[in-house]
Amino acid sequence: MGTKDKYQMMTSTPVGPLIMKLSLPTIISMLVTAFYNMADTYFVGKISTQATAAVGVVFSLMAIIQALGFYFGHGSGNFISRELGRKNIESVSYMASTGFFSSIFVGILLAVFGLIFVKPLAVLLGATPTILEDVIEYMRIILVGAPFMMASFVLNNQLRFQGSAVYAMTGIVTGAVINVALDPLLIFVFDLGISGAAIATVFSQIVSFFLLLIGIKRGSNIKLSIRKFKPNFYYESQIFNGGFPSLIRQGLGSISTMILNHAAGGYGDAAIAGMSVVMRVAMFANSALIGFGQGFQPVVGFNYGAKLYGRVRKSFWFCVKSSTGFLILLSGIGAIFAEQIIAAFRNDPKVIEVGAFTLRTYCLAFPLNSIIVMSNMLFQSTGKTLSASLMASARQGLFLIPCIWIMELIWGLKGLQFAQCTADFMTFVLAIPLLTDYFKKLLNEEKIGGEKLWENT
Repeated sequence: MGTKDKYQMMTSTPVGPLIMKLSLPTIISMLVTAFYNMADTYFVGKISTQATAAVGVVFSLMAIIQALGFYFGHGSGNFISRELGRKNIESVSYMASTGFFSSIFVGILLAVFGLIFVKPLAVLLGATPTILEDVIEYMRIILVGAPFMMASFVLNNQLRFQGSAVYAMTGIVTGAVINVALDPLLIFVFDLGISGAAIATVFSQIVSFFLLLIGIKRGSNIKLSIRKFKPNFYYESQIFNGGFPSLIRQGLGSISTMILNHAAGGYGDAAIAGMSVVMRVAMFANSALIGFGQGFQPVVGFNYGAKLYGRVRKSFWFCVKSSTGFLILLSGIGAIFAEQIIAAFRNDPKVIEVGAFTLRTYCLAFPLNSIIVMSNMLFQSTGKTLSASLMASARQGLFLIPCIWIMELIWGLKGLQFAQCTADFMTFVLAIPLLTDYFKKLLNEEKIGGEKLWENT
């Protein structure tokens, strides 16, 4: 598909079918990504409760890697979709290369410093003395793969923001299949234990990286070139504007997980294991919503850039209505089968007790994520950095971190288990006035046909 055909598709196809077409590959990609993250937890759960807890602790580091990958991927991708809507192809080419090579450089720095300070980092992430060695063993291998993992997130996002979600899906799904196949082979057949799980994860990410690199060279996708790597103020500031909300969201998620691990550690390794299993399950359930939203983002970016504001509104409400019913269904399944879901990962009575109750509290507010996630993506894709950053920081940071501290102090372990649910309710309440103000300004923009009202807001 040529650039003109892609522009025509993004700006004239009815929004419902268009979003479904673009979101199906991203939903599959997100579900598969979440699945192979869960695969490590599942297979490691056959080793011991301590190994399960260790993987849960290192999940915070993987969230940091993902946060930085999303920062460069969403930052460059949001710019790319808006500029393609404005038909500014040259600036898109420079941005794609700048976002990609910047992520490689930062990934190498993270790997080097992480390996130098691996033990203090493990303690910071929440490793208790009984799981410290397992955490270090798993984390060393993950750090080696950090540059490839980070760059894969960038390539994946740049592809889908150009409307090439199928190429993105192919790379992610292939890597995931390899990871799931290698996990039992390396952990049990070759008796590598927790190191086998880490090797499977890193190897699969490297395969995904090269497949995505091939995908970016095909068709009308914007090609990468080191000669177009322009780490100047303009491009880096545009990456910041589009990527900072993702960095905040994912980064605070990692910090809150660390705090939760430290707090849960006071109730034993089984508490860390139970809550880490719930986090993986919740991430899997939420991944379908995120994938749906990722199909929505390029549509919004293209049409906002083309000043087709009516299509922006229609896209948002289509996604909210569609996703709310889906999340209600998932919440019902999670609440009814909580014990069976946790037991599938670690058949330890204490882990099941902690995990099942925590999962049910998550389900109470889970349907509210339709508004929370879609509003965040709407603000981010249309360049509303402050509103997007506020929404991104609220659920996993501004509300969740104080909830963890305060509720644990008052109610102990039960307080920790209700913290995410409480933070979700508070974030939903925050989203309502922000959305109201957004759509009011959007109507004003539609009347005057310009974007000056919202510069730097």
